[in-house]
Amino acid sequence: MKKGIIVLLAATLGLAACNKEKKGAGGLLYTIHHSEGNEKIKEGDIIKMNFIQKNDKDSVLGSTYEMENAQVFPVQKKMYSGDMNDVLTLFGEGDSATFKVNLDTMAFYSKQPKPEQFKNDKYLTFVVKVEKVFKKKANEADSTFNKRAGEFFQADYKATAEKKKNAEEGKLKAYIADNNLKTTTSASGLQYIIKAPGNAERAALGDTVTLSYTGRVTKKNDKGKYPIFDTSDEKIAKEEGKFQAGRPYGPTKMTIGSTIPGFTEAIQLIGKGGKITAIIPSKLGYGDQGAPQVGIMPYSPIVFDIEITDIKKGPAPATQTAPAVK
Repeated sequence: MKKGIIVLLAATLGLAACNKEKKGAGGLLYTIHHSEGNEKIKEGDIIKMNFIQKNDKDSVLGSTYEMENAQVFPVQKKMYSGDMNDVLTLFGEGDSATFKVNLDTMAFYSKQPKPEQFKNDKYLTFVVKVEKVFKKKANEADSTFNKRAGEFFQADYKATAEKKKNAEEGKLKAYIADNNLKTTTSASGLQYIIKAPGNAERAALGDTVTLSYTGRVTKKNDKGKYPIFDTSDEKIAKEEGKFQAGRPYGPTKMTIGSTIPGFTEAIQLIGKGGKITAIIPSKLGYGDQGAPQVGIMPYSPIVFDIEITDIKKGPAPATQTAPAVK
């Protein structure tokens, strides 16, 4: 029994020591949460890393987890002790850590004023997981190393994309179950719920519809919500932190056939006054490329709530295109 207690105590002390915040050069603060004990990162290594970026208010400024896209980049020569490249040399492959870069030190050495968005912050915080460290072999030529790294990370990218593709069906089922939805599935694979059918008129290719819409991704954010990526509703945009000053909000006119296929199909299922929720698989949305600039990752299903307020008949277009919903 005593031996068990001693082992447990030693493990607890080890964990506490690993999670103790330490001070580094240049006002750097860092905490190593877990270490695999691998060789430390050095200048010239190419690393794959997931991270969450935060300010002093603990607000998330960016997350590779939310974007489902770990970053791959070479470790550059440090500009000063305690900068972004310097702190990476404290970690190895498989390590997880939190580090805080001192913004005043950064401003001093870069001779650039502190960015306006960080004017009241002292630190830029990163919570990181080092997924891969690709190292140069002894006496290996730069060209050989770069070719080898390129081939490795290209294969890694394809494998990751295949995993995302295979996981899409699970995302769809999880979203529907989580929201307790009863959907109808069309021949194309579009899943939908008609909340109000509207009048008997249906829009056809070439017609112009006036509608209100809100688009969401089907992956929860760190607050446990499904975030929007676009909306015509100013109130929702402000509530969700997506408000864009200067852009027009309110009912929007769109020509049938000018949007992604799933959206086009959905708005043809209801008439004027109709409301529909459309759950669009990636093959009818943004496919294997996604739209990362608005938070839609490759092979990501998306959801639109749509209400049609008017339909104007027009000539059918000679050809059809499917650009992104604006």
